[in-house]
Amino acid sequence: METKKEMNKIEIVSKYIDTILETGKKPASIYKFSKDLNIEEKEFYKFFSSFEHLEKNIFTLFFENATALLNKTEDFKSYDAKNKLLSFYFTFFEILTENRSYVLLALKESKNSLKNLKKLEELKKAFSGFILEIQIEKLDLKQEKFEKIQDKGIQEGFWIQFLMIIKFWMDDTSSSFEKTDIFIEKSVHASFDIINTTPVKSFIDLGKFLLKEKMNFKL
Repeated sequence: METKKEMNKIEIVSKYIDTILETGKKPASIYKFSKDLNIEEKEFYKFFSSFEHLEKNIFTLFFENATALLNKTEDFKSYDAKNKLLSFYFTFFEILTENRSYVLLALKESKNSLKNLKKLEELKKAFSGFILEIQIEKLDLKQEKFEKIQDKGIQEGFWIQFLMIIKFWMDDTSSSFEKTDIFIEKSVHASFDIINTTPVKSFIDLGKFLLKEKMNFKL
């Protein structure tokens, strides 16, 4: 009887991607996939509960690879928030480009775009944590409730930006995806300009004043 192998999480993911690219479809079952890899089915379940769970983890692994590479760079630690985000985007999209064939298949699998976006749920959690970690300069609202709302707004805003860049990259036909690099730079610079713009701060100050004074307006 042939001895079954043991595989780690990354090896299983790699084999899954290879299977998708070679066959153009998902394996018939976890049992069949495990058998093809010569592992016990329980080895798969050590890491993933289903193929859908595995697919969500693929994009998280791309994220983890990108941040691991960045954290190995001494200069990265001294960057301000804007340059940390730029560095992350450039590194992440290099990794995405190395896996472009799979990414395009995965994110275009269904005609229902919301169904495709479900594969990015775990990536969103990781990315939102990263946005908090890089400490983007915020307005000093001096109220915990408003601070939380502001944090959530920043996380959601940059997540939408991230999705826009992914979509742009997927449609990009330029050499070495140079247009995506330009789009990343312009998007990040624009978003930080919006956050730091004086009119926005003025409206926030006005809102704080009105709340403090508890003014009521009736028509």
